[in-house]
Amino acid sequence: MGFSQGYAKDSLQIKVYTEIEYKNREAKDIKLIKVFCDYCSDAQISKIGYGALLRAHDERYLPENVLVNGTKKLAIIIRISKEDFAAITNETEDNKNQKR
Repeated sequence: MGFSQGYAKDSLQIKVYTEIEYKNREAKDIKLIKVFCDYCSDAQISKIGYGALLRAHDERYLPENVLVNGTKKLAIIIRISKEDFAAITNETEDNKNQKR
């Protein structure tokens, strides 16, 4: 009997906090608060943070997130393959090397 391989073996999960500011049930502002990653490079934090902002934008009008007025805090889990995660560093270093 074959078992499927769990995601944990070949991917990472990174928690990101975002906030959505609502005024009269309209999302007015979405902010990145923190990317929880002690081992990430600046490029990786930037790319993961951007992905979290996109997800927060997509989820801004879900019924469980909408407030009449106020700030909704979202904890977003970004799952990324270890290979793709490592490629973020390589892309950035390759770009730096090409500029030299």
